[in-house]
Amino acid sequence: MYKGASCGMNVDNFKPHFPTEIIVEGKAKVLVPELKAYVKMPSEYAPSKAPVFYNPAMELNRDLSVLAIQVYQKMLGKDIAVCDPLTACGIRGLRYALEVKNVKKVVNNDINENAVQLARYNVRLNACENKVITRNEDANLLLSKHSAPHKRFNVIDIDPFGSPAPYLDSAIRALRNGGLLAITATDMAPLCGVHPKACIRKYGGKPLRTEYCHELAVRLLAGCLTMTAAKRDIGVSIVFSHKMEHYVRLYATIKYGAKAGDESIGQLGYIRHCFKCFHREATKGVFNIEQPSACNECNSRLSIAGPLWLGKIFDRQFAESMQREAKQRMLKNGEKMVRTLSLIEKEAEAPSTYYVIDKICGALHLPVPSVKKIAESLIERGYSACLTHFNSRGIRSDAPASIITEIVKSMTVTNRQVLNNM
Repeated sequence: MYKGASCGMNVDNFKPHFPTEIIVEGKAKVLVPELKAYVKMPSEYAPSKAPVFYNPAMELNRDLSVLAIQVYQKMLGKDIAVCDPLTACGIRGLRYALEVKNVKKVVNNDINENAVQLARYNVRLNACENKVITRNEDANLLLSKHSAPHKRFNVIDIDPFGSPAPYLDSAIRALRNGGLLAITATDMAPLCGVHPKACIRKYGGKPLRTEYCHELAVRLLAGCLTMTAAKRDIGVSIVFSHKMEHYVRLYATIKYGAKAGDESIGQLGYIRHCFKCFHREATKGVFNIEQPSACNECNSRLSIAGPLWLGKIFDRQFAESMQREAKQRMLKNGEKMVRTLSLIEKEAEAPSTYYVIDKICGALHLPVPSVKKIAESLIERGYSACLTHFNSRGIRSDAPASIITEIVKSMTVTNRQVLNNM
């Protein structure tokens, strides 16, 4: 009988009352719901229909998490304790126990009894009884029980179905000084401005439906985390973030102290965007909301997003270390991770927001030129320019929108002249 099991439940004889299958991900061998059994119509989202949540599409998310936590552990230089308070079938916590060196303890937790039984079975299946503990509690209650100094975790991973906002305060309280908090947000409609009122309610910031809305989503999430931590006299530093498919994810370390909290609040502010000429500008200061209201490029009215995080959303050294880890491991998504991390490493020092060339060309009714050639042209003119992982057609640059537009127009004219001379 596993020590974390509920009274009377023998995990050796565990037989789920729903269709399951064994899958292998990373070094973990896991029993999960057989998702095809829960799809009756092509539009149905199978993971949410199953008795226990399991999403195979999040494997890359978990791969990157393994890399990030390993990099953090090496930076810390000691054994770490990890918590996955929304564990479902337990695959995430198991992978940390099996694949991250010097993890001394993992606490998996879920309020769903079916999930807990499945997670405990998977612990036994992977012979991790001495390292992984599985609990059956409300996530916030579990984290609150670990808010005392001697009970706190080094790493907490919040990976919910929807918004992580309800768990941020209890997670921050359950982290040790210098601890790492990993957060996933899958509610992209509010964060990307489709449902702005929901974003304001959940994250305390106004979104915008811009071409770089996914970056704004990361910054809004980071801003919410910053304000939540500051209420506890805690500061945050964002060490890594990324956007994949239907979600955004960020990794932040925390630092105790009112001064650290004040410094983090100093990284908050607003991004003003012109929907007519693509001009955008960032202004720091939570109370700096009034000015300016008109675009200094075309004098149109500016739309505003925020308050949100205006500091760095990637640490270059952290991304480099993750890239080295990815190259050393035999993971199914290894090549994709290296490509993504390489892009992030390059954009770590670049200006906030990015220009999507297709969007500009669509507004100007022009054919779309090569993104790489536009970046090269910007560099030739003395501006910085790099691609972004947020959008394959995006460019980060310190050039004003008018210069980007000018280059797009000139490149289109040049291409036409070449075609006419052929």
